Amino acid sequence: KIFQAVVSCVGRDGTIYIIPKSFEIELNKLMTEIQSNFKCLGLLEPYCWKKGEACVVRGSDTMWYRGKVVEPGGSTLQVQYIDHGCIERIPQCHLYPTTLYTAVPPFCIPCQLYKTVPIGNFWQQDAVDCLQELLTNEEVEIHVQELPDNPWGKLSISLYFGGMSLSSFMAYQKYCVAEDCQDISELVRFFVRVCVSFAVVYICLDPSTNLVKQSATEGDANCDSELETLDEALKWCNKSVESFPFLTHFRTEMPCLVEYQDGLWYRAKLLSIEEFDPVKILVQFVDYGSFSVVPTSRLRHIPYHLLKYPVQAVRALLAGFKPALYDKNVKRIPYCPEWSVEALWAMMECVEGKQLSASILALSPEVTISLYEDDQNLVHMKLIEMGLAELDE
Repeated sequence: KIFQAVVSCVGRDGTIYIIPKSFEIELNKLMTEIQSNFKCLGLLEPYCWKKGEACVVRGSDTMWYRGKVVEPGGSTLQVQYIDHGCIERIPQCHLYPTTLYTAVPPFCIPCQLYKTVPIGNFWQQDAVDCLQELLTNEEVEIHVQELPDNPWGKLSISLYFGGMSLSSFMAYQKYCVAEDCQDISELVRFFVRVCVSFAVVYICLDPSTNLVKQSATEGDANCDSELETLDEALKWCNKSVESFPFLTHFRTEMPCLVEYQDGLWYRAKLLSIEEFDPVKILVQFVDYGSFSVVPTSRLRHIPYHLLKYPVQAVRALLAGFKPALYDKNVKRIPYCPEWSVEALWAMMECVEGKQLSASILALSPEVTISLYEDDQNLVHMKLIEMGLAELDE
């Protein structure tokens, strides 16, 4: 269930194509045989191609590869290199129809990340670009989690590269949500880190919950024994921070280390440049959800191993209530005028820094939850009793 492989391609739908290292010798033998059997330039006479038809493809490196027609029509066809997974538009003169080698199964295996849902239910182009840049032609470690239901299905895997879980890295980059619980309606213990507005909070799992224990042990075989937890890794970074270079290149969503007001350094990401003279950057502390504007002197490169830990603070939408139509409080929140300032203070008193339970209603396109107090009463019922909110079914 655990083996080494090379990532040959990442599809537009987020499919990760891998070639197990144990297949390399047989694949090389096949490639040598194909080159010796095909010396022509391609099929120069007109030919009626059919979808799914087997062929050989003359690649840009002048080598011949096994292929399959994905979409016929026109002077170029969409063809998949079946031993590598990638799909390209190929001129007809670079193809040759043949049933040779069709008895040999493809050497690449299509895979999907186990219990990982892309934001919006499909992989965004920037997420696919990130996967391609990270993984193409890289040797990785594959942990098989589930076999496909049919011969054309995808293998469900956990993938590790450089000792890092790919699912954790992509979640850190906000490209996906890892489905840690099989029943998403299950009540889970949370700390509310930051209350951004009535609709948005940043929550952190209670370290005593089983979900945290599962995620902490998921990559045990790949974690350095000296850096077993994020807290320990951050302590090590704070002792060594003077050796980390300052940031000189800035891009949106770039992970980094940022010095907080307490003098300690935490994981964060860049959001935007707020001031130019001197330069000040808006950052978000990804393990807390809070925001800060800091000078460049408080930004440093983040060590690579810190990226393998999942983000601790998760952005969540609150469900079940809406602004009261007859709220008489005239002092409104400037950025959210449908709510009163009194309602904001009441909400913050109910949730910030408190240990609460949450019923997860949905994981995509965004995590949506209902919050409960220790007595299992909905948190927003207090606002409704005060006349500051109404139920929203």
